[in-house]
This record gives sequence, C-alpha cells and structure tokens, in this order.
Amino acid sequence: MEKIVVWWKEDNRGITLVKALLLAALPVFCCLVYCAAQGFTIGQVYLPVSEWNDELFYYKQVEGIIHYGYPQGYFGFNESHALKLSFAAWSPVLVFPWIIWGLIFGWNLMSPIYCNIFLMALCCFLFVWLVRPAWKQLGVLALLFCLYTPFVRYMLSVMPEVICFSMLIIFYSLAVNYLRREKGYKLVLLFLLAATMTLMRPYLALFLLLPAFLWIRKSRWKGAAGAFAVLTAVVGVYACIKHYLGAEYFAPLFFTDWASAFFEQGLWGGIRFTLGKLFYMGRDFLNHMRQGFSTGLASGAFFVCHLVCMMVLTVQSVRDWYRLRKGAWKLENEEKEMKIQFIIQAHLAFCFFSMLFALLLMYKLTEGSKHLLTFIAAAIFLIALMETKFYKKAAVLGVTFAYFFFYMGLDPYDYQVPFVQEERLASLEVWDNTLSGRLELKEENVPNYENVVIWVFNDTVEGINVNTQWQLLYALPEGFGISCCMPGYVLEHFDTLQSRYLCVVPGGPVEEKCIQAGYDKIVEQENAVLYQRY
Repeated sequence: MEKIVVWWKEDNRGITLVKALLLAALPVFCCLVYCAAQGFTIGQVYLPVSEWNDELFYYKQVEGIIHYGYPQGYFGFNESHALKLSFAAWSPVLVFPWIIWGLIFGWNLMSPIYCNIFLMALCCFLFVWLVRPAWKQLGVLALLFCLYTPFVRYMLSVMPEVICFSMLIIFYSLAVNYLRREKGYKLVLLFLLAATMTLMRPYLALFLLLPAFLWIRKSRWKGAAGAFAVLTAVVGVYACIKHYLGAEYFAPLFFTDWASAFFEQGLWGGIRFTLGKLFYMGRDFLNHMRQGFSTGLASGAFFVCHLVCMMVLTVQSVRDWYRLRKGAWKLENEEKEMKIQFIIQAHLAFCFFSMLFALLLMYKLTEGSKHLLTFIAAAIFLIALMETKFYKKAAVLGVTFAYFFFYMGLDPYDYQVPFVQEERLASLEVWDNTLSGRLELKEENVPNYENVVIWVFNDTVEGINVNTQWQLLYALPEGFGISCCMPGYVLEHFDTLQSRYLCVVPGGPVEEKCIQAGYDKIVEQENAVLYQRY
C-alpha cells in the first residue's frame, strides 16, 4: 500500500486525475450547451426527426442483435442480403460498443446517444491519463474540441463516427504512452485496437502500420515477420466479414477501376488512367472546397479542414525531424519526447496523405467526405500537444473550425441536431400502436423475407419526386429487417418481390400497383403507407 501511495504522489497522479475528469466532462458540457442554445435538453433529441437515413439501419440492426442475436429479417438494398445472417452492407463490428451498451442498459432511442457521449468522455479521460498533457495543452485542446462541432453532432446521432473517433484517439494516446515506457502488453493492445478499427472500416488499416513499425523497430526481422502475419490475418478476416456478412449495396462502396487498369492496360496505361482520375477528381475536390468557402457546403468544409490538419502535421514533422538531425535539445528527456512527437505526428500525416489519395481514387466525394472526420478528430488531440510559440498551428486550426462550423455551418441537414417535434411524435405513436398489433414476427427458418419491410425510397406524385417518410419505420417491432429499394426496382419486379411488407409514398405509382394487387393497408401517416403483401 505504501508503494502505491509513493507512486501516486511522485507521478503527480492526483493532478492527472483532476485533468482527466475535467476533460472527460467536456463532451457532456458541449452537448448540454448546444442543446440549451437551441432551447432543448439532451433528453429531447429525437432520432425519428433526423434526415440521415443510415441511422435507421444502424439503430434497427443493433436492436435486432440485442433481442435475437441477429435481425430476424434481412437488411439490404433492392432485396439483396448477406450470404450469412442478416446484416446490411457495413461490417457489424462497426457497432459493437452499442451492442454492449444495449445488452447492459437496454436499447431505446436515447441509448446510442448516451453511449456516444460516454465513449467520447472515456476517450478524453484516457487521453489525459496516458499522455499527461500540461494545463496549457489541455486548454488548447478544450478550445479546439468546442470549435469542432462534428463532435457534438455525431454524439447526438446514431452514426458510428464517434465510435471511430474515440477508438483512434485512445489508439494514439496508448502509442504515446508506449513510446515513453515500452511494454509488450501495450504493443499488443495497439495491435488489437488497430485490428478492430480495420474490421470496422477497411481504410483504418492505415493505423495497423504504426504498431507494425514499432514492433519492427524493437525486434527487427522477428517483428517484421510477426507484423506481416498480423496484417495478413486482419485483412483476411475483414475479407471474410465483407464476403459473408455484407449485403450488396446499390452501387460499389468503393471503386477499384484505377487498380484494374494496370492489369487491363499495362503499366503505362494504368499510370495514365490513375493520373487522369486524380486530375478530374482533384478538380471536383477543389470545387467542393470553393463551395465550402462560399456556401458552407459540408463536404467542402471537411476537405479544407483535412488539408489544414495535414499541412500542420507535415510542417511540424519536418521541423521535428530537422531538429533531431541537428541535435537541437538540451536534455536527454527532451530528445526522447521529440522523437515520440515525430513518430506519432509523422505517422498521422502519412495517414492523412494516404486517405486523401484513397478518397480521390476510390470514393464518391460527398459520401466519402465524412470518413475524413475521424482523421481530423485524432489530429485535434495531437496538434493540441504541439508546443510551438503562441500555439500558432492550433490557432490556425481553430480559426478554420470557427469559420466553417460556426460562421458557415448553417445547413440543417449536415449540422442541425434533431429535436422532438410533436407532429412526428404523434405519427410515430400511431405507427407503433398499429404495428405492434398487426406485424407478426416469424421465428422459423430465420432470417427470412417474411420479416422484411421494403422501404421504397421515393416515388413520383403528380410529377413531383417525394421521399417516403422512412423515419416512421423506427416503429417496426424488434427483429424486423428493412430492404431499401428504388421505385424502379419495385415496379420492375413487382410480381416477384419476396418481402412481406411494402412501405411506399401515398398516391405514387407503386401504391397504385399495391391497390390493384389488393394488398392489405396496415397504416398511413404523413408521407408513408404500409402494405402487407401476403
């Protein structure tokens, strides 16, 4: 006991604990302030008002997993489904913290929000505990955290970005801690964190390279062989998850035409194709940035913030490398800290560059832009640690955030947190009361199409394109699957559809077909009507 007390005092653990608790309170504080500024409380955040339709898929899949182990109906697109079980196009590993939270505390519309806030608070606490920043660094970090409003927006949502934010911040915190005092178990934890992130989203395999480098740096050929084995195993597991547990999406989630060009057109043909694609996608990338400056386009704002972070990390890495080469330190401990900063910053700068090229070559710019948010979140925590004169680099980043997320960030679709609306609340109560008595979950030979509702994405009514009020599908009983289908697919395959239920736009061609076929209308509210086919 005496040794523990001495360790606690000598290492200033009491002060570190105070700092950790203060930073852990910051995510809660930011959410409270944001909601209060809108005239609401956190408890009045209401997911069925949100316009982000991916949230419906994430929420209902987790609900099915918690209650049954996996959804009893298929999740997919145009009635696609996974080879095994019933998950949508994304890896189910992506939502494992929500599953754990739901199993412990139950699952309702507020569960993912409280879990997100907890995860963000936990990662802030662990960052301070592992890295031990100075008070000034903590203040800079708190300011940048408040200015980066995607932290709050995604905490108050059912999007898994906060899961990625928190895991990556903990990953870098542990990496700093490992480099200060190298222990084998810390390296194992780094590999586990990076492997889990890779199974969540494949581009996060970039972060497997850091523990691989650290292992090679420590054990040379033995480390190289071990790191290669781990990388191969993780990529193999992800390929299996994608192949067996992923439903086919409307279009490819990422494009590999630039890679196939090397096989089809030869080396020089592949190089020409890749450079050409970089040119045309780069031109679109710059156009998004211009719109970000002029109109507040969210994807453009994310691109600018990504480039600013990349520039700051690169400049600081080059500066630290030059100082290390020149021996510009006074004490041995300063040299060690400089080396730690250089390794961490240089790796994240490399990841920024790599993700930029991946975005231009493999993703649609608008959809891919949100993947950059995870990189920016990690950069905020590392840039706050940079001890430069007057914290110029942090100031540049802070001004960028203030411009794009406070001055220009006004688009309600991208930035407005969904709060309760009486009309939507009443509509959802009608659907909930009706569906609980009318929809019967078939538990034999599951998953099956008898437990699937086709959500017809939109339809044309009197020449106007109208989106289905898909938010009402939050009322579906636990275990039901959802297949998001385009109206063209439904009309073309109307007589051969497999799913038992259809949710459509009232007055559109698809509803006309339902009426002609004599389908049973279950409920109609707002711009959504649910039919039972058989």
